[in-house]
Amino acid sequence: DGERFERTTLLHGCDIFSDGVICIGFYGDRLRVGQGTRGGWVPFGPERLITASHDNVLLEIDGESALDLYERYLGKHAKNLPASGHLFPLNLREAGSSVWVVRTILGLDRERKALFFGGDVPLGSTVRLMRGSIDNLLDGAEEAGRMARAGDGASLAILVSCVGRKMLLKQFTEEEIEAVAEALGPEATLTGFYSYGEIARGIEGEPCCLHNQTMMVTVLQEIC
Repeated sequence: DGERFERTTLLHGCDIFSDGVICIGFYGDRLRVGQGTRGGWVPFGPERLITASHDNVLLEIDGESALDLYERYLGKHAKNLPASGHLFPLNLREAGSSVWVVRTILGLDRERKALFFGGDVPLGSTVRLMRGSIDNLLDGAEEAGRMARAGDGASLAILVSCVGRKMLLKQFTEEEIEAVAEALGPEATLTGFYSYGEIARGIEGEPCCLHNQTMMVTVLQEIC
């Protein structure tokens, strides 16, 4: 919806609707599927614990209000919150899990000193602040492409990148796509879109999770 963060639309046949899911299934003995998911963000600072939260609303980290902690760490960038939050997402691992996911700031409530994120931030989760640069994000996209590469030969690659990455990369957006294309090789055909969240696993064996600010690459290849 043009980065308005209000509503997205799905098209299926002659139907146009929101709040739904469209599924496409691929199967067969000659089908090979590769998948890679990477962000390229760099964690900094100590690991901390979420001590108060509700759904996607973060209230406290280590007993300190989430907004106060972010403002202390962000320094000069704090005055531009929540917009500058795209530059400093949160790395999150739920209690009892080994999977790290990215959560990006969508808004704030100064009265409650709370931050709103693009996904749940469960109580008891371990978190670290992160920062990124153009080079970091491009390296992350290239790594996602390498992870997804299913093998040599013709293939179809479906790229889903977070719109937050596009907002940060700006004129370097095409370089993110070029980084994936280089990793996949010249015989890969690329298609895709920007999203408000990516559902994918991180590495082999991990469960699928909701990610923010991440490049997801799925490669489909027919084995001859």
